[in-house]
Amino acid sequence: MKHLLKLLDLSTEEIKEILDLADQLKYEKKHNIPHKLLEGKSVGLIFQKSSTRTRVSFETGIYQLGGQPLFLSARDLQIGRGEPVQDTARVLSRYLDGIMIRTYEQKEVEDLAELGGIPVINGLTDFCHPCQVLADLMTIREKYGKLEGLKMCYIGDGNNMANSLIVGGLKMGMKVSVATPKNYRPDASVLEFASAYPEFFLTENPLEAAKDADVVFTDTWASMGQESEKEERAKAFAGYQVNDMLMAEAKPDAMVQHCLPAYRGQEITEKVFEEHADEIFEEAENRLHAQKAVMVTLMAGK
Repeated sequence: MKHLLKLLDLSTEEIKEILDLADQLKYEKKHNIPHKLLEGKSVGLIFQKSSTRTRVSFETGIYQLGGQPLFLSARDLQIGRGEPVQDTARVLSRYLDGIMIRTYEQKEVEDLAELGGIPVINGLTDFCHPCQVLADLMTIREKYGKLEGLKMCYIGDGNNMANSLIVGGLKMGMKVSVATPKNYRPDASVLEFASAYPEFFLTENPLEAAKDADVVFTDTWASMGQESEKEERAKAFAGYQVNDMLMAEAKPDAMVQHCLPAYRGQEITEKVFEEHADEIFEEAENRLHAQKAVMVTLMAGK
């Protein structure tokens, strides 16, 4: 494993190793056991999309591992003024030990990895969100003690979260059901991957997708960059809310996960959100531990 570009690139064993290491690092953090596994290392954090959790968790994570974060917004880099990504990549690889990039196009992440010569971590693109889903899988496994055989359902937009949840869930032996409106389905390449798994189910009926689910996922109806579509999307997703009626279809002890920020009254009701707030904010905390595990895996060496 040289990079984390998308979960499609990882084997089941590689995902499991990251989750196991994340559990270990979380335990050590809770018990004040130092783990300066990246002492002297520097990670560049490139943000072309703003963030709360991604920035804070990566900056805090590399610091706890003994390394140094460098926050690089688009306006701080010549790439924001038109420098070719290949030139930026070749320069940064001579200064840094790793790069995390949060941007729009998946191709930009892939190009950085191909040309840079140092580990590249996808902090989010319009196609996928692998760091978030590693934290999600970690959180589910903490509650149930396993992933294999559990049913995950996702309700809402077939966006980067849906794409990564489908891949991550199926690779870890979960049953995955997804409910989206017809015109908002997950990426075609992800659906092609999922078609090989009888455990995958795609529908336009949210209640059908939630039937007997162990964990229910949702996400905002309009992601960053889609603000102009907000009204149109509100109409399209009107029936795709995680509420009491939908949760009644899931198992009685089903957990709810949301990558945040959450818009109460839209994709999830205030009541359901607050009933599952502990699970949702544990999920948010686990971004820190999962991403530390990714950085150690890619950058610590043998």
